Amino acid sequence: MQQPDVDEPVFLISAAAELAGMHAQTLRQYDRLGLVVPRRRAGGGRRYSLRDVAVLREIQRMSQDEGINLAGIKRILALQNKVDRLSAEVEKLRPRADTGSRVFTSGPTGHVVIVERGRRVSRNEGRSLVLWRDSSSWDAPGSS
Repeated sequence: MQQPDVDEPVFLISAAAELAGMHAQTLRQYDRLGLVVPRRRAGGGRRYSLRDVAVLREIQRMSQDEGINLAGIKRILALQNKVDRLSAEVEKLRPRADTGSRVFTSGPTGHVVIVERGRRVSRNEGRSLVLWRDSSSWDAPGSS
């Protein structure tokens, strides 16, 4: 059986509000504040995904249980999104990197890229170079 797509915008504002245990007007306010921005249909109607509903529940929990104001919640959500993006980038780089020494550089867009062994980096490809060694190959300070 196929898993549902949690990012598919399927819920009308009334259904999303009911699932999240909120009033539809609260969802409109969160949309205006940029906390949860649903996708729009051609006619302008809001459509919420399962992920949006989960975020709405988390906003409600942080607000009611932890007393965090909406500005703080917005900042927390932004930081969590950044962590998620960076974690995905690390996971994308990890399988390509072999054990031992690794060489990374910044690409033209500023993203981190792996430089294949034996390949030189042109000026247009990267500006800084970092050599990464497996920590088990380093001598501990004072051990020599």
